[in-house]
Amino acid sequence: MSSDLDARHFHDEEAARLFLEEVRWPVGPICPHCGSVGNAYKTKKIGVYRCGARECRKDFTVRVGTLFERSHIPLHTWLLASHLLTSSKKGMSSHQMHRMLGVTYKTAWFMTMRIREAMRELHPVESGPLGGANKVVEVEETYVGGKEANKHASKRLHRGRGAVGKEPVVTLVEREGKVRSFHVADVTTRTLKPILKQQINAASYIMTDESAVYPAAAREFSGHGTVSHSIEEYVRGQFYHTNTVKNYFSILKRGIMGTYHHVSRAHFHRFGLGVSDAERAIAALKGIDGKRLTYRGSQGR
Repeated sequence: MSSDLDARHFHDEEAARLFLEEVRWPVGPICPHCGSVGNAYKTKKIGVYRCGARECRKDFTVRVGTLFERSHIPLHTWLLASHLLTSSKKGMSSHQMHRMLGVTYKTAWFMTMRIREAMRELHPVESGPLGGANKVVEVEETYVGGKEANKHASKRLHRGRGAVGKEPVVTLVEREGKVRSFHVADVTTRTLKPILKQQINAASYIMTDESAVYPAAAREFSGHGTVSHSIEEYVRGQFYHTNTVKNYFSILKRGIMGTYHHVSRAHFHRFGLGVSDAERAIAALKGIDGKRLTYRGSQGR
């Protein structure tokens, strides 16, 4: 019985190059220097193209202008690492990647940082707000770090730092759509209102729990539904629930506790639903353009 990991592009460099070219250039090579489409032609060097635009004429490969540019790591190793990281439900630590790929820990750490960079939206606002007409966006907060015993104290205080030692994260989930998470100083109407306004289409229907911070923050949207977790109400009429965002939090926390163990404030921003492992890996690969990350640059992220 074969598995995704048996795919040739995970083990053969030429197959890996052809696979990435198909993912990155579905309609033909695009010159990373001038942006010309359909003018490139193959040179005598394998995998090297030359732009045919009169004002350019520069050579390039599928790696140029991506996270993989100037990397000495074989491309098939990059593709395998991308698949492993995106298909592991709890994520994968750099130590585990180092053991599975047979590379040094430093190399594995750098690879995982780059792949996560590919999965991050460069400009969430420019990519468009979540939701829209006839769409539901679930909003809820969770608290990461510290002791489990402090969880409820954190919610009462609307903060995840200081005395209780937990960091608050607010997540917006478009049902059957994208997820966006934000590390916030505290969970108040004042903090959440600008985030919701900037990140969610005004025509959306907002779904939350009964927390008092949400009614005022959700006032400018087409509607606002709630469920009362305090009385153990989790689903009402199949429409009223926040189970989508809770499922996301479950995966996030299992990853932190079982894989990463600790997440610093600097990396909170690195956190699609309903896609296969292969589709998720391809989606990550499509995010490699324009995100070249040096080792020195990644140390400060």
